[in-house]
Amino acid sequence: MRERPAMASHRLDLPSICDICGKARSTRKHAACSRTRQQLKREEWASYMDNIAAKKAQGGSRHAN
Repeated sequence: MRERPAMASHRLDLPSICDICGKARSTRKHAACSRTRQQLKREEWASYMDNIAAKKAQGGSRHAN
């Protein structure tokens, strides 16, 4: 089971300036920044995925007949 939903189903709206180091994303590699961002967002993702699981567990019909 996936830990997170797929994010690349559409163009990602990322700013051109890195929010961690403050430098342009296109000028250097941001692997370390990406790891830092993932650690910071871990709790946010956990909460999001818990909400998705609760909606699925709740069940119900998506479409009205």
